Amino acid sequence: MNGKKIISSNKAPKAIGPYSQGVVSSDHIFLSGQIPLFENGELCTGTIQEQVGLIFQNIGHLLETQNCGLQNIVKLTVFLKDIADFDAVNSKMIELLEEPYPARSLVQAAALPKNVDVEIEVIAGLNKNGAK
Repeated sequence: MNGKKIISSNKAPKAIGPYSQGVVSSDHIFLSGQIPLFENGELCTGTIQEQVGLIFQNIGHLLETQNCGLQNIVKLTVFLKDIADFDAVNSKMIELLEEPYPARSLVQAAALPKNVDVEIEVIAGLNKNGAK
């Protein structure tokens, strides 16, 4: 293993526990689960699509710290409080992501931090030679 490098962005909400916003290791970026928080830590209470949009905005800020973007995502895990939001989340993800889409798991969770409706965690690949 090449060790690990901790990443963070002041454009994304700070971690709300004893964890890092993200870690780079072995040509990959591993982001902690992101919930719909604004940069100031305030919770977004809009529609599920607005919440997913904010989460991906925060994911983008974290990926940018490594000269990467949403196109670098290789695996997503989506946790939903209510599986009935499945179609709305898919619709927003089609809007935000380009083909070929990353691999994904989507599960209904009994409870999420701060009682949010959605949490998304990401694994992304680093660009070779720092290219974007």
